[in-house]
Amino acid sequence: MSNPIVPESTKARDHRLVLVTGPSGAGRSTAINALEDIGYEVIDNLPLSFVPRLVEGQSSAHPIALGLDVRNRDFNAAALIELIDVLTRNPAVLLEVLYLDCNPTTLIRRYSETRRRHPLAPADSPEEGVEREIDLLAPVRARADHLIDTTDLTIHALKAEVARWFGEGTGPRLAVSLQSFSYRRGLPRGLDMVFDCRFLRNPHWEAGLRPQDGRDPAVVSYIRQDDRFDEFYQRVKDLLLFLLPAHLQEGKAHLSIGFGCTGGQHRSVAVAEMLADALAEKGWAVSKRHRELERRVGASALDGSEAYGVDGA
Repeated sequence: MSNPIVPESTKARDHRLVLVTGPSGAGRSTAINALEDIGYEVIDNLPLSFVPRLVEGQSSAHPIALGLDVRNRDFNAAALIELIDVLTRNPAVLLEVLYLDCNPTTLIRRYSETRRRHPLAPADSPEEGVEREIDLLAPVRARADHLIDTTDLTIHALKAEVARWFGEGTGPRLAVSLQSFSYRRGLPRGLDMVFDCRFLRNPHWEAGLRPQDGRDPAVVSYIRQDDRFDEFYQRVKDLLLFLLPAHLQEGKAHLSIGFGCTGGQHRSVAVAEMLADALAEKGWAVSKRHRELERRVGASALDGSEAYGVDGA
């Protein structure tokens, strides 16, 4: 793949800033170290009120990565969301939010292995601290540009993933997020374009497929049997491959594309998965989010019955 075109609007940015956050124990320090290794100026646990001063005045010679977590002196989720909004509106700043995610079971195990106290529950069990922190960071997680689930990643794998997303030397990149959702719950915030998959045949009405989701091969096969599927899929893929270079040249750093169906479990998930693979094969940096699957898994995780996490990143 040839080097991407450098858009004028990106050249004009004085500061490239990456905010790194996520629950304690999910790998924030490792990600910060990885960013430092690839040339970022790193500052960890800077009070939120100090952040705007970093982007005042002269442009920065190096991109900056800031580690932010609940141990920050003036940390709260509302203040961080407000900071993200302020920096996003600043034409001199190219902002990206990296969220390190991990399922609660793994976080609890990591705390047990290190015998550390959780910062949100110093006098209570790690389980209580993990649950409080997941709730606290939920709105920040929803605003993230990049989510990396570290549940099954080694330190080396996490560093490689960070380098893949943020490594310098390949020019500016367009971060593409494909999201599935249920129309019953409304559209996710921040989508740039939406495709309605409700016209495709619905696996919900097949008893053997109903408990599965759009990542299951049997569900995918069932959806693909719809006579309209192949043309729909090919047209959407061709449209995205046409639009992505144009958005990159225009200076856009992030593009969020939604795929909706009735329940957000089968058709939208399957289409988002297939298109994510197709775009990745063409060299685009793609992340996947399945909102309704995350809600379902997250709810059961807090009961201790299943892992909580993001599907793919």
